[in-house]
Amino acid sequence: MSSRRSRTQSAGSSRISDDQIIELVSKLHQILPEINRSNGRRSNKTSANKVLQETCNYIRNLHREVDNLSDRLSQLLSTIDADSPEAAIIRTLI
Repeated sequence: MSSRRSRTQSAGSSRISDDQIIELVSKLHQILPEINRSNGRRSNKTSANKVLQETCNYIRNLHREVDNLSDRLSQLLSTIDADSPEAAIIRTLI
């Protein structure tokens, strides 16, 4: 029984408090462009559920944008001479 109690206590010490969750959701709310644009101003009246859904959507959109930019970069690299000044600039950016 003591091992069960120690597991519960160690798991409990790593839990996030309700106040920490509220603070993290508030920070997400502040940095998400879509929520700030739709509210017109930074209002804290958006639900935590909405903030988390918008966060997931925003991350998915960022992943798609990275994939698209990666594809465009690959296409660009395939059309230029590897020894050209343009290629050298692109290599410094990667």
